[in-house]
Parts: sequence; structure tokens; C-alpha cells
Amino acid sequence: MTSTVVDTNVLIDVLGPASPFRTWSLSALERCRDEGELIVNPVIWSELSASPLSEPEINLAFGWLGLKRESLSYEAAYQAGKAHLAYRRSGGLKERTLPDFLIGAHACLRSHRLLTRDAARYRAYFPALDIVSPETHSL
Repeated sequence: MTSTVVDTNVLIDVLGPASPFRTWSLSALERCRDEGELIVNPVIWSELSASPLSEPEINLAFGWLGLKRESLSYEAAYQAGKAHLAYRRSGGLKERTLPDFLIGAHACLRSHRLLTRDAARYRAYFPALDIVSPETHSL
């Protein structure tokens, strides 16, 4: 069984209107769920709070996925900070903040793969991370 951290953008696709991204995200979620556990962490959950839904509504919307909640370790936070520092030193924009790096470090350290539509940054800063994205897994 393969466990998969689900990036926020994939979950937001599910909440949004019909689109090619939504179709891909739903199919990818179903496939990854069939292959193992789907994981979220506090960073992903906090990013979902920007939606107009209440927390009980978010729980209801994603109940069919059986999302497992995992906390972030200090080791993941440290590695995320180092990756973010490397990103900034290489000219990365300030608009990209630490959450993506926390998500990537968590997935990498826990040996989960990552389901995302934003594979390029994760691949650049977490090269060992197994990534499921539209570029790697057309459905």
C-alpha cells in the first residue's frame, strides 16, 4: 500500500466548479485512495480554511476520502525551512511562502508520495519525493 499526501490545490479542485483540473483531481484522488491512505497535515488543513465552508462542511465534503491526519515533525519543519531558504537564495519570489515546503518536507520524511498539481517546485527542492501530478500521471 502506498500512502499519499494530498496537496491543498487538489482538494480545492474538488470543491470548485467543473473543469479539467477538477476532473483530473477527482480521478487522481480515487486512484490514490485505492492504492493506500490519503494524508493531510495541519498546513493543508489550514489552507483549506480559506474556503467559504465551515470546518464541519469541509469534513463532510471530504468524508468519502477517509483522510488521515498527521502532524508535522520538527525534522520536517527544519527541512522545510532549509528548502525555503534555498528557494529564496535562488531568486524565489516572496509570494511563495513556507507552506508548500512544509507539505513537501512532511511527505518526503514520512516516505509518502505527494499528489499535487504544482510538481515543479516540489521536484526541485525534494528530488527524492515521488510525485503524482498531471505531468506524470495523465488520467
